Amino acid sequence: MAQTHHTIDYIELAAPDLGAARDFYSAAFGWEFNDYGGEYAGIRAPAGEGEVGGLNPEGQPGPGGALVLLYSDDLDSTVTRVREAGGTIAREPYEFPGGRRFYFRDPAGNELGVWSTA
Repeated sequence: MAQTHHTIDYIELAAPDLGAARDFYSAAFGWEFNDYGGEYAGIRAPAGEGEVGGLNPEGQPGPGGALVLLYSDDLDSTVTRVREAGGTIAREPYEFPGGRRFYFRDPAGNELGVWSTA
């Protein structure tokens, strides 16, 4: 996977319970991981080559850090999947000039957002 100058290259999420975090992101978004002996989990790139981020069991989760935004083709379906996977909706879907978005907290307490153009 080639890197691009001045672009976001990698996102690392705090995951004190690495197994629970892997289960949540796999169930809610279909993410796949590279396992590093229970010490770390790399988030595989969608194209299958390389990693786009990781789950760090030594990090401190919680809102207030950088906001990671994911994209969804079907925002309402994604809200349902997040809830079913064990996430908490921190802010219900709302409209903004570019589309719609919502915020959620994963089981560790990290807050992320999801947006859609529709």
